[in-house]
Amino acid sequence: MVDPFLVFLRHLRLPLMAGALLASLSACSQQQGRDIVSQFSQGRPQELLQTSVDRMATLSMRDNLRSLYLLMNKLYQRNPNQWRQSGYVDASTAERQIRLAIEQRQPLAQLGERRDLAALSYALSPEFRGDRVGAFIYAIGSMLVTAHGGRTEFFMTDTIDPQFVSNAARNIEKATWLLSQRQDANGVLLLFSNEISEEGSNLSFAVEFGKIVARLDLLAQMLDERYRRIGLNYAQSLLLMNFLPVQ
Repeated sequence: MVDPFLVFLRHLRLPLMAGALLASLSACSQQQGRDIVSQFSQGRPQELLQTSVDRMATLSMRDNLRSLYLLMNKLYQRNPNQWRQSGYVDASTAERQIRLAIEQRQPLAQLGERRDLAALSYALSPEFRGDRVGAFIYAIGSMLVTAHGGRTEFFMTDTIDPQFVSNAARNIEKATWLLSQRQDANGVLLLFSNEISEEGSNLSFAVEFGKIVARLDLLAQMLDERYRRIGLNYAQSLLLMNFLPVQ
């Protein structure tokens, strides 16, 4: 004979389990809601005018400039004679002024009116006389900004040519190789960067440049896919002859 109390417990278990499940889902929903509100409150109002690709481009530019400034600091440490030729009182002041020149698109005195590729070629030439570290970093930074349409922050109204971004990545690869190869008339490297010797190796420069190239290539692919999808969506709408909603 079945115990009536056991039957009662079986019938009671299902509502209790359902109640526990609903309570758990409700707690998760509330937590997700709080997370969304928290993330939204931490954002800036202008982010509402950015698509996901715009935001990615903005963050990529921010991280690439940070990598570039880190490389500038490391190059000054490896080549302490360079900042003294900049006319600034110390390396920190030189770094700060070069950052401002890049981000505000101002010319660098020792490069004249040269920017982008012209500045890069001149900075890596034996004829250049001045702060080669500052000129080299400024040239790459100004090239990055130019390749992104002259901006460091991007919104829905902005367009970025993926081909220019990809070209910038290839230029940085070439510049990295030239940095490790270019020598003066006495056979001394114009700038010391990566080092492989019996005492040890330092490839941190190549690694950081590699991060910049990787970010640029990923962004170029994302941009290319976005524009490709826009064209495909338009073609599909014509092919299917779909009318567009009006409300």
